[in-house]
Amino acid sequence: MKLQVTKNIQFSRLIKANGRLCEFNFRKMNGLNEGIFSVDVADDRGNRILFKMEKEEGFWKIATPDLPFWITAAVHELHEKIEEIMIAETNHESHTASAE
Repeated sequence: MKLQVTKNIQFSRLIKANGRLCEFNFRKMNGLNEGIFSVDVADDRGNRILFKMEKEEGFWKIATPDLPFWITAAVHELHEKIEEIMIAETNHESHTASAE
């Protein structure tokens, strides 16, 4: 019997937004290939802003309406950070599978 493990993916990245470096926290819980990332970031007052990103036509897009402009303006950087992690995780999975 083969056991299938779904790996939690969670990471933080500093991205320049709103004229300053902001720490964006990403979390994906439902496997590597598809799904939605939950993202949170603090505004300049320290309030947490939570939003979702989903992949459409090969690009990670913000799926939550009515966000501040400084977040929506950073969508390309957010996409790049998610893709970096997804590629690294896929490569790690391939390397682990070939070692077995």
